[in-house]
Amino acid sequence: MALINLAAGEINYKIVYYGCALGGKTTSIEYVYRKITPQVKGKLVSIATEEERTLYFDFLPLTLEKVRGLKTRFHLYTVPGQPQYNASRKLVIQGVDGIVFVADSQLDRLDDNVEAYLNMWNNLAGQGDSPMDLGLVMQYNKRDLTDVFTAKDLDELLNQTGSPAVESCALTGGGVFEALRSVTKQVIARTAEESSPSYAEQS
Repeated sequence: MALINLAAGEINYKIVYYGCALGGKTTSIEYVYRKITPQVKGKLVSIATEEERTLYFDFLPLTLEKVRGLKTRFHLYTVPGQPQYNASRKLVIQGVDGIVFVADSQLDRLDDNVEAYLNMWNNLAGQGDSPMDLGLVMQYNKRDLTDVFTAKDLDELLNQTGSPAVESCALTGGGVFEALRSVTKQVIARTAEESSPSYAEQS
């Protein structure tokens, strides 16, 4: 749920990049970080595991209209992709407002994508949430490769919520901001529907 900081005049949203290992989550968030104006973003924090990293940073977009008279700040996270780090995944998605599910489009990664997608549902259910009640966008990554599923096939295989889907190449940045814009629009729209967001009286 969106967290409102009255002292700072901000409404804070948590966006999590979810998906299987080496699917493009880290590359996507690093691309976003590189392209955002330095003056409006926080430090990129990296928590290393044996095979992957969990990343985090926040930014305050200057081009968005205010929500309920408040500026919007987005906190972007990645979850570790390896299944053995599921405890970390659960911690990362606590309080999530929106998810970018990054799927690896390669044919041989289908089982990994399905595992990560079902794991996302299970972990959300474990904390009383559902993808149906959050902002959610499917980011079909590695579209620059040849041995890949079509976007239509990935929709049928993974997109059980009928969420917006974006094709991407995280290495070049193609589609990355489109996916981020889609999920941010969704979480902002949901704020307008909520009657009682959480408040944080921070100084």
